[in-house]
Amino acid sequence: MAKIKIRPLDDRVVVEPLEAEETTAGGIVLPDTAKEKPQRGTVLAVGPGRLLENGSRGDLSVAVGDEVIYGKYGGSDIEVDGNEVKVLRESDILAKVVS
Repeated sequence: MAKIKIRPLDDRVVVEPLEAEETTAGGIVLPDTAKEKPQRGTVLAVGPGRLLENGSRGDLSVAVGDEVIYGKYGGSDIEVDGNEVKVLRESDILAKVVS
């Protein structure tokens, strides 16, 4: 896991997407144009939490190092130090992968 040089604000989370599948379950090699966008990744950084009406911060449900599943078109894709990462709101994360 790379050390990230950005700090997300509020309830935003920086996720490093896992690589897209190279082959299908049946062993067919997929060209780049046929690969699905990954919907799973590792959390690299989290913000301090959403600012609540009483002035305190709400806790986030994910932490650095968690593996998460997010919506296919959620968040914004950005490049940091040559790595493609995704910045999502916590609400864009659908689930945390539990092993």
